[in-house]
Amino acid sequence: MSSHCNASCLYCPHTVYRDVWKNRHLSLTVLEKLLPAIANTKLVFLQGWGEPFLNPDIFAMIALANEAGCQVGTTTNGMLLDGWRMNRLLECGLDIISFSIAGLDDRNDTLRKGTQLRTVLDVIASLSQKKKDLGLTLPAIHVSYLLLRSGLKGFATLPDVLPGLGIDLVVVSALDFVPTKGLEDETLYRDDAMEYGELCSTLDRVRATAESRGLHVHYNLGRVAKPGEVCSENPQRSFYVSSDGTVSPCVFTNLPVSKVFHSLRGEQLAYERLTFGNINNHPISAIWRQKEYRAFRHSFYTGQRNRVCRNCYKLYADQWIRAGEPRQAVPDSHRLSQRRSS
Repeated sequence: MSSHCNASCLYCPHTVYRDVWKNRHLSLTVLEKLLPAIANTKLVFLQGWGEPFLNPDIFAMIALANEAGCQVGTTTNGMLLDGWRMNRLLECGLDIISFSIAGLDDRNDTLRKGTQLRTVLDVIASLSQKKKDLGLTLPAIHVSYLLLRSGLKGFATLPDVLPGLGIDLVVVSALDFVPTKGLEDETLYRDDAMEYGELCSTLDRVRATAESRGLHVHYNLGRVAKPGEVCSENPQRSFYVSSDGTVSPCVFTNLPVSKVFHSLRGEQLAYERLTFGNINNHPISAIWRQKEYRAFRHSFYTGQRNRVCRNCYKLYADQWIRAGEPRQAVPDSHRLSQRRSS
């Protein structure tokens, strides 16, 4: 949607790689090229590594995708949703809006420089009240909660802070892409089965308490993947389209940077992009069916995964975990989720 951002989150590639980062917006022209595929898609998420409400065409894009017949979502830091934008948001047909946070106190503001938790929670409450006043059920209000290892203790306060604001769902995720070795200790992925079990027990306790107070919480964390198990980005049934039109399996494989390094299990690795064509040159249907892209998707079943995937923490998520239960498989024709940014 946009790789421009008004925040400087300490863990985000946009911040760490700011000296070589390419800022750009998705254009209506690129989106229009996707409309034939969007018409057969269950969910389009207009989101990536930037702040979507910086894109001047966001409301027109939401309306276009909605008119094509699919669900439309976006994720925001919430700092730009003033009264005017909020009213437009309620008019354009958005199905899901998710607000990003990384803590439940001043820690969030330290980690997510340029944002303020109190402001975000006020925006959520205001949006929820506007929905009630207008008799609307949509957009559903989600919270995207990035749980860092140093924030495990504070996470326990979630059932005390977030209920009562009109939030439909809290989705908890880990630091999946580590842009600098200094952030390695903040990941939640570990090989130790006992530690993994203790982490899940902690999340389950928080989830159970939140559920008892009317707040739904899902988490998506996992152990080391085995052959035949699929990355939680679900690359067999979804793809990512960058604002320049390039198509990749997920948001992690198409950062708008070059000649940078990232960290995996203590090792510094050169960042590699993985793309399979550009929708400015070929229809998305042709790109999706090309031999190389089909071979990539099949590799998850053979265990011979692409090197880019082997060098990604997402490989550690051995299946979708939704509220503690494995997610049911969905046919290809019903879940091709186009996410766009960069």
